[in-house]
Amino acid sequence: MPRLRLVTESFADDPALDTAVSRALLERVASGELPETLRLARPGRMVAFGKQDAVAPGYPEAAEAARGQGFDAILRLAGGRAAVFHEHTVELAHALPGEDVRSGVHDRFREAADRIAAALRALGVDARVGEVSGEYCPGGYSVNAGGRSKLAGVGQRLIRGGAHLGAVVVAEHAELVRDPLVPVYEALGLEWDPASAGSVADEAPGMDFDQVVAAIRAEYAREYDLVEAELDTDTLELARRLAPEHRSP
Repeated sequence: MPRLRLVTESFADDPALDTAVSRALLERVASGELPETLRLARPGRMVAFGKQDAVAPGYPEAAEAARGQGFDAILRLAGGRAAVFHEHTVELAHALPGEDVRSGVHDRFREAADRIAAALRALGVDARVGEVSGEYCPGGYSVNAGGRSKLAGVGQRLIRGGAHLGAVVVAEHAELVRDPLVPVYEALGLEWDPASAGSVADEAPGMDFDQVVAAIRAEYAREYDLVEAELDTDTLELARRLAPEHRSP
């Protein structure tokens, strides 16, 4: 069984740094300085904008709308449209090494989404992989509840020597996704249905962040020997240098 480093540290009070930590892990794994690493963390409140958002005419207004709702405006690591992280969501970042990462894009998407869906089914949710009508940051590898509401989104970033699989899983408080995204998507000129945003607790009452993390961890443990680790000094220093690039103007 292959080994996988597991990091759980988060920087909820500095979402740009928190995002940069996942990027730093990707870069160091891709360069061979670190082995394959999984990060499961509790993030702070942020709206994470994609590259398409950043070049949209309404981007400055969208970033201000996010801040007006009490969420930092961040440039995300993976692709896609604006998504929300908050303290009741699980932040997943899996950094994998590989020489030919482009050839396995869909396989990695599918594996990540399948693991998340299996974890949520273990908690009693009718979790499925696929896009639901009207969802925010739409994608074919979203994880939904019964084909009705989006519970998790999955994104991917490729660099030379490695790939990053990122996901946000909404454990509780779907309203903390809906409320900031309404004005953000309006500013970006994007249509979506707020009713399509759900949470694990909506489907399985009583579930919370810790239980969702435990379930996801258990799914990874089926395929990997998880080895708990702390962020090292070099990774943190690199993350601090990268953090300004992830702060929206």
